[in-house]
This record gives sequence, C-alpha cells and structure tokens, in this order.
Amino acid sequence: MPIGIFVTGTDTGVGKTLVSVSLVKALVRQGVRVSVMKPIASGSEHTAAGLRNADALALAAASNVTLPYADVNPYCFEPAISPHIAAEEAGIDVDMSVIRQSFETAAASADFVVVEGAGGWYAPTSESKAMSDLPKLLGIPVLLVVGLRLGCLNHALLTKRAIEADGAELAGWVANSVDPKLERAAQNLSSLERRLGRAPLAVFPFVPQAQADVRAGEQLGRGLFVLSF
Repeated sequence: MPIGIFVTGTDTGVGKTLVSVSLVKALVRQGVRVSVMKPIASGSEHTAAGLRNADALALAAASNVTLPYADVNPYCFEPAISPHIAAEEAGIDVDMSVIRQSFETAAASADFVVVEGAGGWYAPTSESKAMSDLPKLLGIPVLLVVGLRLGCLNHALLTKRAIEADGAELAGWVANSVDPKLERAAQNLSSLERRLGRAPLAVFPFVPQAQADVRAGEQLGRGLFVLSF
C-alpha cells in the first residue's frame, strides 16, 4: 500500500474535493486510518479559530484521524485567487519544508494520506514552485481528476503529459461528470480512455449539490489497489 495519494485536476472546479472526500469516506468505512491534507488553499473565511478553508474542513470532517488544522492546511489564504498571489499579498513565503513536516505528521498517525492540491497541475505556489512539486516532495503518486465538460480531452492529455514529463507517478485518473448538459458524454469518455491509455478508476455521476459519492469512492479505492473491498 502506498502511503498516500496526491489529487490533482485538469483545472479548478473539476471536483477534486468531491473525489477526495469520497475516497476518504470509502476508506474510513473499511476501517483504514486516513489522514488528509490541503497543503495550500486560497478562498477562506474568518472564524473564531482563524482562517478556515471549506475544502480543508470537508476533508477533515471525512477523516477518522484528528489533526491540528495547521497540519491539515498549513497555508490558508483569504482571497479566492491564485495561491502564489495570495501568499505574496499576505507577505508569506510558502515553505515546502513546512508542508513536508505536516505530511510526515499526518502519515505517522494513519495508514493512508489523501492530499488534495489546489487548481491544476501547474498552479503556482510561489514565484519558483508549483503544485506539481508536491508529489515528489511527499513521495506519493498522483490521481488525476478529469472534469467531463467541453475541452476535457485537451486538458486531460496536456495534464497527463505534464505529470509524466515532471517524473511524477500517475496512479490513474477518474472522470467527474461536472456538466450534465455535455453532448456526446459517452463518446468523450471513450476518447479519454483511448487517448490516456487506460480506463478510468471510477466515473463520478453528476450530483447537483456535489455531495460525496461513497460508491464511486469504493470503486476508486479498488482501482488504486489500496485495499480489497
């Protein structure tokens, strides 16, 4: 069993959190101790406890391993803008060693760690770093979430090539039906399978409220060979 998975997407708004939470809930239901991380998040609200990001909170709520929020989400920024711009405006340097330390804390108390990125593969985290640096930093493979919508073929192929060019391990991909009005959805899915060179580990149906789908999460878990359901 790998120690974790890094969830990236073909773009922002393709359902990385939905897929991540679904996987976490499926693993927890099978008795796996699952820690979670959202290393860098922008788009957060002020609370009595400080800035909190909705994606990070959703991941933490699904997990069965309690961690300090600062380890779940080491870098949390208020405006919903690119993380590197948010960090610059806040006068904060994103330190990769801090993220690595939080990951080690998460891994020490769990069987598996689900790490959700922000934006797409090359979303900048600073002037010199990007989300693409995190999988190798943490030593975990990548799960690609493809949002099924117009343009997904191009975005998926570009992201796959980028992941492989960067020397990261692509564990597989999942399809998330983000656009219920997508024409020729089945043909798009078939084209993705052929061009990506493998079948999707799971296909997430369209859900208006974007609620976690444990059944799809279980299918994903089986596909990743994390455990036998």
